[in-house]
Amino acid sequence: MIFQKRVAGLSEPALNRFIARARQSVGLRRTVNVLVTSSREMRFLNRQFRRKDAATDVLSFPALPGLETRCAGEIAISADIAADNAKALGHPVAAEIKILTLHGLLHLRGYDHETDHGRMARREAKLRRHFNLPLGLIERANGANLRPRRGA
Repeated sequence: MIFQKRVAGLSEPALNRFIARARQSVGLRRTVNVLVTSSREMRFLNRQFRRKDAATDVLSFPALPGLETRCAGEIAISADIAADNAKALGHPVAAEIKILTLHGLLHLRGYDHETDHGRMARREAKLRRHFNLPLGLIERANGANLRPRRGA
């Protein structure tokens, strides 16, 4: 876990505990690295790896072949976009970071909301309820409540 940018109301140990619980619930046995950073850094990563020249809220990077026996992959999260979305949706930034982390973990587990006909959305909603988290990314993108600035 790397905090390049601090998040109000969320300590590194608290997020590490959430990651461990969520990783187990998602079915990932291997470790996951999470970077909480700025929108500027997320724009750079999105441009470099997805050819999209815009900041985004969360990116997931599965482990490279040969490394997947030790690490499931990495997740990068924009603290700036998380803070904006949390404010717009009326919940704590810490909850938004957890929502983004959960979304990224599901991608690392192999879910893809763009092609799986709602399978990831159903799993995310169930896990979000389990962890008592507000409205998830896929639900927002599908028109429920407010929309986030960017989606993964």
